[in-house]
Amino acid sequence: MIDKILYPVNYKSELNVLETEIAIKKVKDFFQKSLSSQLNLTRVSAPLFVAPETGLNDNLNGYERPVNFTIKDLYEKRVEIVQSLAKWKRLALYKYGFNPGEGLYTDMNAIRRDEELDNLHSIYVDQWDWEKILLKEDRNTDYLNDAVTKIYTSLKELDKYLAGEYEFFDEILPENITFVSAQDLEDTYPDLSPKQRETEVTKKYGAVFISEIGGELASGTKHDGRAPDYDDWSLNGDILLWNPILELGLEISSMGIRVDEDTLEKQLEITGDTDRKKFEYHSMILNKKLPYTIGGGIGQSRLCLFFLRKAHIGEVQSSIWPSDMKTECENRGIFLL
Repeated sequence: MIDKILYPVNYKSELNVLETEIAIKKVKDFFQKSLSSQLNLTRVSAPLFVAPETGLNDNLNGYERPVNFTIKDLYEKRVEIVQSLAKWKRLALYKYGFNPGEGLYTDMNAIRRDEELDNLHSIYVDQWDWEKILLKEDRNTDYLNDAVTKIYTSLKELDKYLAGEYEFFDEILPENITFVSAQDLEDTYPDLSPKQRETEVTKKYGAVFISEIGGELASGTKHDGRAPDYDDWSLNGDILLWNPILELGLEISSMGIRVDEDTLEKQLEITGDTDRKKFEYHSMILNKKLPYTIGGGIGQSRLCLFFLRKAHIGEVQSSIWPSDMKTECENRGIFLL
């Protein structure tokens, strides 16, 4: 397990454990207020678990196993811990009576039992999930890029705020975020793996939005996997920031314009998941009952790791780690909560 971890040379956190806990709250309070203002979002409560027959749970890349359990007072009915709220949010916008141009955000907590644990991955996932209604004619690249720019504005505001709060933190983000497609990256770095391409382009620009993720590239491979039933693969992407502590491109958000009735049909055909059309959620999209939306998730612990200059996500969230990882981290000045 130890060989999966990156250990920065001579690493020492500027913040001790208690100072870190205080700083985590500052980061979360400031950013969610800025994000809700930029995107016109209202905070709502969200479920920790859903019934599998609703089709609301996120299948992620298709191989992750959701955690499930039975409920005594519901005749041992089985439910699943959410893996994300990508689908639930769109249904909530419909049920709660939101209008075009309005949206919601929530604290999403999940357990992903099949994660490979390292500096950035934990079985405990905490993120801000957000979703916003748009008009069908707004399902285009300009609208997507405008949303990315607004999120980046919130990141820049947070960067400036923390530099003012802590004298040992300088502003770390570039002035603007750079937009590049997954195909552009393959064309530019044909001999590199997708992760290596992300490292190169993020190191070059500091902050990038990599778009059009999920479908096949010209080479016949994919930049990364995406479930076929929430993002439109031609109108989605990831926000990555260059992390100088770990020297890698840190993905802090996956987002996109959601599938409409035509895109859902097409992408389910591609992945061979047409059986999902029987679920209530999917049939509502196909029958044009759900609003057209854009949304995404922004990692809370990843944001704290980045802006507080931490080397391991376990320094900003409490989770479970292998004993050898904990021992080695302690020996190298990395305190896992």
